[in-house]
Amino acid sequence: MIIALLMLLSVQGFAQSKKKSAKAKKAEAVQPQSNVVTLPNGVSYEILTKSPGEKIKMKDVITFNFIQKTDKDSVLFNSFAAGRPVTLAVDTSRNISDLMYFFPLMAEKDSALVKIPADSLFKDGQMERPSFFPVGSSLQFVIKVEKVQSMEQAMAERQKMIDAQAKAADSLKVNELGNLDAFISKNQLKVTSTPSGLRYAILQPSAKARPVAGDTVFVNYVGRTLSGKLFDSSIEAEAKKGGLEQPGRNYEPISFVVGESEVIPGWDEGLLLLNEGAKARFLVPSSLAYGPRGAGQDIAPFSTLDFEVTLVKVNRVKKAVQGPKKAPAVAKPSKPKLKAPIKKAPVKKTSAVSKKN
Repeated sequence: MIIALLMLLSVQGFAQSKKKSAKAKKAEAVQPQSNVVTLPNGVSYEILTKSPGEKIKMKDVITFNFIQKTDKDSVLFNSFAAGRPVTLAVDTSRNISDLMYFFPLMAEKDSALVKIPADSLFKDGQMERPSFFPVGSSLQFVIKVEKVQSMEQAMAERQKMIDAQAKAADSLKVNELGNLDAFISKNQLKVTSTPSGLRYAILQPSAKARPVAGDTVFVNYVGRTLSGKLFDSSIEAEAKKGGLEQPGRNYEPISFVVGESEVIPGWDEGLLLLNEGAKARFLVPSSLAYGPRGAGQDIAPFSTLDFEVTLVKVNRVKKAVQGPKKAPAVAKPSKPKLKAPIKKAPVKKTSAVSKKN
């Protein structure tokens, strides 16, 4: 009976101990222990997730995402949402906001919360303090290190990416030229090619004079891709026919100084080939238009553009009127250089009061 009683008490004690332990764990979950560390410069941080990898070293190239926010959790920027992680080389810290002093405390895949005292950012009136950073507040960063590379690894990866982009660009250029030739053949166009690659056809000739670089020209135009997509027009009827909406646009000829790089190179070149009043068709390769970047949603990279243009008017640049040429000045004969006069021996003068012998 005594042994049974001891066993019962032991079981009860174990149960109470277990119950107490569960409560303690629950309390710890509600009030987690703080792992905040404060650096000598006043910046505090907490490692949120810790990886066993090697710490970041000086000159390492790191790629990281971050959320920048205020004490009130107002998000100022979120690279996660923007889809634009930051890549930089870790170097000597130049100011408290560059975090260069903090990155060596992290490893790849680590995440941390960093708080920079706002007072250290706006001291001495060097920067105007926004209202959402009152005295005593902090600028906070939630940082996630995505990748850590040595400088050599990062440079090799970048070169590989550049080579891949160049290869893709070469392929697109070949395709562009093939598409242009097919377009000309399909539409039975008779075009003239210039050394730069511009192809053009005069649709309506004119006997008036051509503009010269520096003249102001007025041009009506319709711009399409080779697929027939209308992307721009200065003519309202053409814009409506192509379903192009250009709210607030004044439909009138655009004006600019030709030959001064105010428009794409294909236009600068092509318009100098037209007479005032002429109408033409320009097939402008991407090298003379928007190149590997394209423009907007309608003009893809490496796109040849199809323009119908009318050179409505030319305002001639005013040139300074030159007066009659003056006759060249007759050179005056130079005077011969005189030799230094020969000095004569001094003549002895006889004193007026001298006596004769």
